[in-house]
Amino acid sequence: MFKSFTIAEGILLIVLGVLALIAPIKASFIVTAVLGVVFLVGGIIGWINNLSRSRGMKGWLVFWRLVVSTLFLVAGWTILDQFSTGAIDAAAQVATLSLAVGIVFLVEGIVAIIASLGHQEVEGWRWGLANGIITLILGLIILSMKAFGLLSVLGILVGISFIFSGIDLIAFASSFHGPDDNDGPQASAA
Repeated sequence: MFKSFTIAEGILLIVLGVLALIAPIKASFIVTAVLGVVFLVGGIIGWINNLSRSRGMKGWLVFWRLVVSTLFLVAGWTILDQFSTGAIDAAAQVATLSLAVGIVFLVEGIVAIIASLGHQEVEGWRWGLANGIITLILGLIILSMKAFGLLSVLGILVGISFIFSGIDLIAFASSFHGPDDNDGPQASAA
């Protein structure tokens, strides 16, 4: 089950990566809009959760958790509002998000490199290393770009990252031999 799910996730990431490469500007705007929705929903859930648990928590902790939830609400609302006010404001949101994505890719690349080097005994670990290196480079590219170039490049970079992550997941899952793999070389040797 784990192997099949991981391979399906890898295939989905490859498909999404190809779609992002076909329409990079749309991909950039979609990524930004989805983040706005996630922040908005996260802020609402945070408020509900913090208020429902407020009797069991210290007052200062409830206050600061509500501040964080409010920041999520404001960020989500601001991002979505920029999309409704016009293309220039939406482009500014895409540029701002690209900075955050660049930082995430930078950290994700470092973590993937460390994780793959720690699992060299697993077949396909080099795909993890390649994924980490590519993602790290993509993060550096994003962080070094000028705002006007980010409208299409962000979608392209996300597409490339998704494709490599998908290949990494498929290679990783394919290295497992378990109950799902009854037709492999081990089964015929028995």
